Amino acid sequence: MNFFETDTILSFASLFNETFYDGRGLLEMCSRFLLNLCFVWAIVHFFYYPKSHRRDYYFTFLLISVSIFMLIYLMDGSKMEIGAALGLFAVFGIIRYRTESVPIREMTYLFFLVALSVLNGTTSKLSFVEHLAADFIFLSTVWLCECVLLRRREGVKLVRYDNISLITPDKEEELKDDLRRRLGVDVTGVEVGAVDFLTDMAMLRVHYTARSKTANSVDNLIKLPQEDANK
Repeated sequence: MNFFETDTILSFASLFNETFYDGRGLLEMCSRFLLNLCFVWAIVHFFYYPKSHRRDYYFTFLLISVSIFMLIYLMDGSKMEIGAALGLFAVFGIIRYRTESVPIREMTYLFFLVALSVLNGTTSKLSFVEHLAADFIFLSTVWLCECVLLRRREGVKLVRYDNISLITPDKEEELKDDLRRRLGVDVTGVEVGAVDFLTDMAMLRVHYTARSKTANSVDNLIKLPQEDANK
């Protein structure tokens, strides 16, 4: 084999490698994907799930974060216009889950994890160490909010109350005692909302000390879902 044939083969091999396989690019994508997945999983598994125990959102958060990461990375996020990047967030503002309304805590985690995935997916000039530092900032923020600022576990119930004679400010303690007896919880505060004197009903927001680490996802419901009400 002469020099020209060898040179031709090497040229084709180099072209094939650049076109179909980029070892450094594949290694970078896999490493950053694993980095993003590890941090997202840690946030969902150790901070979100212990309080909510919602497997459906556990599944949703992981898949959405993976989807956003791959979308941003493969579209070369650093070269995207800011309008296109913000458009990804706008999708969640116009698409609603039709089976149930998404609680504010779940929506906050969803936005938080999307932001984390976008950060890890952008192919900017940030080094791997800088990406890692940013991820730790995200993780530390969640830890600070969940384990330090919200150490005291307080629940909230919306209650339709029938004894409106106790909703006056001078009978607040009697109202709390009556709610403690009926609800079986340690009531710490009561807010009076709408009052209907024709039916002797009032809407109350009852704050109480939660005994369980698990958040009650139906505390804020004030009526049965429509499909259940028709049964």
